[in-house]
Amino acid sequence: MSDSIDEDLRRRAAALLEPGEIELNGVVIHTEFSSAEESLLHEATIEIGETIASHADATDTYVHSGTDDPEFGLNQHQGLTIEGDEFVWECQQLLREGSYDVVFYYEASADHDAIVEDLREEGHTVTGVEG
Repeated sequence: MSDSIDEDLRRRAAALLEPGEIELNGVVIHTEFSSAEESLLHEATIEIGETIASHADATDTYVHSGTDDPEFGLNQHQGLTIEGDEFVWECQQLLREGSYDVVFYYEASADHDAIVEDLREEGHTVTGVEG
């Protein structure tokens, strides 16, 4: 991935974290998954969401997907708590130059450094973005 594309994606991810109702941090996961490997991308999305949830003190979560809700995009997913449907994380899957990059964002109270470290240990190529 070229530096200019990576910087553009980092800037776009940072724009998603701009101040709103809650403070957010995020990560960009660079994958090699093509559109023909959507099942693998979906599996990775769930695993990454579980890693984020573990550092956000949200143990019982489920994934709400764009296919479940007409107000979401098809490549948009959200991790919510089972009790209370509280926000834990959200992501958007972006097809760029033949493979997906996935932008996750989550409340800034989650342990950002631990999330980035764990995702790297799990073998992901990660760019951390602080809001």
